[in-house]
Formats: sequence, structure tokens, C-alpha cells
Amino acid sequence: MDRRAFFRLTALGSLGASLLPASAFGAPPPALAQTQLGIDVLTAGGFATLRGVRCGLVTHRAGMNAAGKRTADVLANAPGVRLTKLFGPEHGIDGSAAAEIAIKNAKDTRTGLPVYSLYGATRRPTPEMLEGLDAIVIDFQDVGSRSYTYISCMRYVIEACFSLPRPIRVIVLDRPNPLGGEKVDGPFLDRKWRSYVGAYEMPYVHGLTIGEIARWAVATPGVLELTDEQRRRGFLEVVPMRGWSRALTWNRTGLNWVPTSPKVPTAQAALGYAMVGLGCQLGDFSHTFGDEMHFRFIKYSRRKSADIIATLGNAVPGLLLEPKLMPDGTQGVYTAINDWAKFRPTALSLHMMRQACIWEPTNPFARATKNERELFIKHTGSEAFYEELRVRGASVDLPRWMAQWNAEADAFRARTAPYRIYA
Repeated sequence: MDRRAFFRLTALGSLGASLLPASAFGAPPPALAQTQLGIDVLTAGGFATLRGVRCGLVTHRAGMNAAGKRTADVLANAPGVRLTKLFGPEHGIDGSAAAEIAIKNAKDTRTGLPVYSLYGATRRPTPEMLEGLDAIVIDFQDVGSRSYTYISCMRYVIEACFSLPRPIRVIVLDRPNPLGGEKVDGPFLDRKWRSYVGAYEMPYVHGLTIGEIARWAVATPGVLELTDEQRRRGFLEVVPMRGWSRALTWNRTGLNWVPTSPKVPTAQAALGYAMVGLGCQLGDFSHTFGDEMHFRFIKYSRRKSADIIATLGNAVPGLLLEPKLMPDGTQGVYTAINDWAKFRPTALSLHMMRQACIWEPTNPFARATKNERELFIKHTGSEAFYEELRVRGASVDLPRWMAQWNAEADAFRARTAPYRIYA
């Protein structure tokens, strides 16, 4: 690759050794040294890469250091750093706005800096927003699933910065993939269906950190909407973590989870998002929210817990469905994991889709409206899979699709291997 389209890494430090297999996201983690986030590594290095630089920060509620201090406040008070603008994605810079709600420009009450919304009148920073900046810093906590929009926001920011006549440096402060870096799983996104809920051609569970996604996207022709010349002229720097390896799920990082959006208040919910989000797109399966069960409790109208367990309880290796009764009398199941090594995160959603075709009087995929169809495909990624569900319903050949997606996951893992940072 041309030297100018490079990504500079600060010292990696220790990545951890003798790691035990990841557990079920709820068991007490073994004693481990705390993972150092990109913002903490940047701080430990005296903010060397930002000294004297006029920079903006793209961040959200979970953009905090390990001590719980906002990255915005850390940079605003860092010696020699000239933080002048903030940018907020979906849910806003404070993470309180509901999904798909447009957000207006505002002023940050703590720093007094302007906050430009990247989920309102525009989803890409405009040249006017970027005026006067030498660099953009990105600090997002992702959840490991393709349809979570912070990685889409990152893509649009990189494209905007690289496409200017005088490109602006992009600096990504890396954070853990809460699902770890070993699981690559689920439907692959067809290129024609790229959107804000699917900005990259990748499996639904991608197995990368945001820094690794940025490295791969910038280095690989066609991933970003940029010419080869724009990619070569651009400058991407990733500040990696210390003490993180691909075997570490969130419960073993030693870090506190900060809600990334209103309905993902815990790391358990981040895992649940990968497990059941696609399966609740169409049909009568749904997930409810409350206490610690965001995205982890599923129900089906007019069916009892025992019915769900009888039909889905043995469908996914490593998954345990526990009967639950909600305070309002609703019956459903909690999705627990008893063998992480065998577990495939998206498998439950695929079986829920097929089961919905069995239980419902009419095929929910055949009766979907145009908007419902498009939204399903944008999230799931495959138009051909949707069409087979629409035509064949309960006879959909799940083993064939899962084998195809497993092969595509292996190919994606191989393609992205050169851009992985962590052992």
C-alpha cells in the first residue's frame, strides 16, 4: 500500500497472556489487570500526537477514560491540546436521545464548545464544520454488531476528512469489542444494501475493534467512498489499547460499562443485541427492556415460555433458554450462554425467523410492507435470504445459509488479518 495512506500506531505494550476461555458475560471474571483504553494510552503519552493541533472530537456518552472522565473534558484540559469543536452521533453526545431521533446542533455545558450533530440535518461533517481543524479525534464504544451506527458515523467522518482539498488527520482512540475479537458470525452484507445501519461489507458480528475497522477500511479499495488518490493523501492514526487481546470479552477487561445508547445500558445487552436484534425485525417475536434484561429477554405473542424452549431450546449450541415471568404476567425466556466456545451469536435470530413462519397464520416475510422489507434487508444484509424466507417460509434452508455465511466469515477474517492490532 502507498506509504501516505498509512496508519501510525503508538506502542502496543503488553497484550495479556495465559488467558482463560471467555465465559458467559455474567459470571464473575477472573482477576485481570485493567485494559487501558486508547484515551488512557494517549494521556500516558502526554498527548504527544495532539500537541499544538487544532482538533475536533467525535464522541458520545461512553467516550470516557477508565476513571470515568469524559474524553471531551480530558482533551479540553490537556496541556498543549487545542480542542475547539465537538461532534455527536446518533443518540447525541450525551447518549440520551432515542434511536432514529434527529438531533440539533448545541453547546456543551461543561466545556462551552459547540457540538455539531452528525445525526440531524446531515450525517457527514460538512466542510464548514471542519473548517479550522487540523485533526479529528474519534472516541466511540462499539458493540461488535454491524448495524450499530457508531461505526457508520466513523466511516462518514473519515470520508469527509480525506476528501477535502487539504485532508484532515483522523485519529481513532481504540476501545474493546465487547464480544471479544474471536467471534466472526452471521449474515454478510450485500454491497447494494449498504446504508447507515450497514456501512461495511462484513458479517453481522465482525470481530474487530473500531480502530481495526478504520485500518482495514482506509487500506482497502472500495470499502470507503473515496478515490485511490484520496485514500493515499489521507492520514489515519490509531491509538491502540494496552492489555487487551482477542480472547477478552467485556466482563474480563476490568472496565466499567458506560451505556452506549438508551437500550444498551450493559455489556450483557450488547451481546443480546447481536443475538436477538435481527430475529425481532419481522414477525411476532420481540425483546423487552427492563432491569438487566435489555435484548436478553424474548417473548412471542400468544405463546408461553415452555413453547419457546421446546422449539428453540436445542437449536443453538452453547445457548440456554431460561423461563421468565415478567411483572405484568408476560411469559418469555432469558437468553443465557453455557458454552461460549460453541456459541454463534446470530444463530438464535435465524431460528427465530424460521419459527415465526411456523407459528404465524401468514408468513410475516410475505406480508411485509416495502419499508419493512427494506429495513429488514438493510439490517440483515442479504436480499436473497429475505426472498427465500418470503417464498419458502418455514422451509428456508438455514443450514445452507449458515454454512455460506461461515465461509464468508472465514474469508473476511483472512482479508482483515493484516489490519488487526491485537494478538
